[in-house]
Amino acid sequence: MTFKAILFDLDGTLLEHDMRNEFIPHYFALLTAHMAEWIPPQKLAAGVMQASDAVTANDGSRTNADAFAAVFYPLVGYSREEIEPHFMDFYTRVFPTLRQYVKSKPEARLAVQTAFDLGYDVVIATNPHFPAIATQHRLAWAGVEDFPYRKVTSYENSHFAKPSLGYYQEIITEVGCKPEEALMIGDEAMDMVAARLGCRTFLVPSAATEMAEIDPPPTYQGTLADVITLLHTMQTN
Repeated sequence: MTFKAILFDLDGTLLEHDMRNEFIPHYFALLTAHMAEWIPPQKLAAGVMQASDAVTANDGSRTNADAFAAVFYPLVGYSREEIEPHFMDFYTRVFPTLRQYVKSKPEARLAVQTAFDLGYDVVIATNPHFPAIATQHRLAWAGVEDFPYRKVTSYENSHFAKPSLGYYQEIITEVGCKPEEALMIGDEAMDMVAARLGCRTFLVPSAATEMAEIDPPPTYQGTLADVITLLHTMQTN
């Protein structure tokens, strides 16, 4: 069976960076500084972490944005209407300065272009903890922001998060294909778990890859160049 949908993870897969040790610490430093007029830094950081846990645990009953809001705003003592505009201002004006902590991958654009050229439905399946505006910035940093994706997951349009199988099922349902007709390309265990739904998976190792955590094993493994080769091969079979 050939593929119908290609799902690309973003961070670590199409965009190179050290999320845990470099990007996230700088992100929090900038965010807490931007919001310090309204929320003390430690209180903000703790609130974001607890609300992010709520997003990870989302059961599909509401969007991830609403799951985040339901926990975060009561913790910091402001209404969503009061503070959310300041968050959006941060993502518009300050978040782009994080570009210095990431590197584009030369093969990323060609991999995405190949998937489109071969007629696949293409999805950016990035863990939807960020608003769409932050994801668009990261797509631009990766050099792949200008494609007509079938879906780009964000916390506004998603009701689950990785590693929940609900996250992948939501994408598959929206695209309208069978799980076995989808290829999930990523660099972490939370990407490879799509195999439990029936998707095929392609591991593109990065600095964030923990091989001991990956279960089930990927269907394929290699570089983005190998992804391109596979897509061509499957198209001709």
